[in-house]
Amino acid sequence: MPKAERSKLTLLFFIGISVFGLFTSLMFALYAPQAQEDSPWRKPLIGSVFALICASGTIAAFFPHRCSETFDLPEKNGYTTVQPKRSLSTALKGHHPKCGRFSAHAITVRSIVLCAACTGLAAGAIIALSGSILYFFLAYSFEQMGIVAVVAGQMAVVLGFLQMRFKDGIRLMLNALFVFGAFLVLIGVDMIAESMLFDLYVIGLIVFWIWTRILLSQWDHFRICHSCDKDCDFKQKRD
Repeated sequence: MPKAERSKLTLLFFIGISVFGLFTSLMFALYAPQAQEDSPWRKPLIGSVFALICASGTIAAFFPHRCSETFDLPEKNGYTTVQPKRSLSTALKGHHPKCGRFSAHAITVRSIVLCAACTGLAAGAIIALSGSILYFFLAYSFEQMGIVAVVAGQMAVVLGFLQMRFKDGIRLMLNALFVFGAFLVLIGVDMIAESMLFDLYVIGLIVFWIWTRILLSQWDHFRICHSCDKDCDFKQKRD
């Protein structure tokens, strides 16, 4: 089976599981069993795990050159070190090729080119991390907005999956909403179910949603390069 077909099947599998996760987390919120005896370690543990996810995502977003591995290309001083014969060499800007087809993927802040998606994910992670500290460690009350938080969070996650259909500023905002939405789903389920098991399930879903978001981005990059008639080093690596 060609690599492209395998990648497409993998993506469809991850999307299917992600949608199933959205459905099950909503069912948890609507039909959660009556809370059993609560553990004093539930919130600190869940908060620590989620904070670790947010911190890891923020660090990854602050070093976007690592994301250039999406193209399977080493880079040096912003340029690829692979120079295939009779192939155009393309500079990297915001860890994307300096190509008009990728202009919607980047934003410019004071002459610095940044990846819109990574910047949005970092911003969302910082906001979600702040919220998790308030909720899980400082016992800040969100006035029992459980089901509202779950539904709003799920809508934000879905919009995050669709971010590739938008450009620059909107793409940044939707990626930030994606992370914050995952946070809302987690605290919503936690407020309603008050269950370590349910919380860990949602944490697992969040990791799965993040991976699905990465695969969607990779597929979008492949689609853009595959539809281009230029024979550049990026396209050769993608193919």
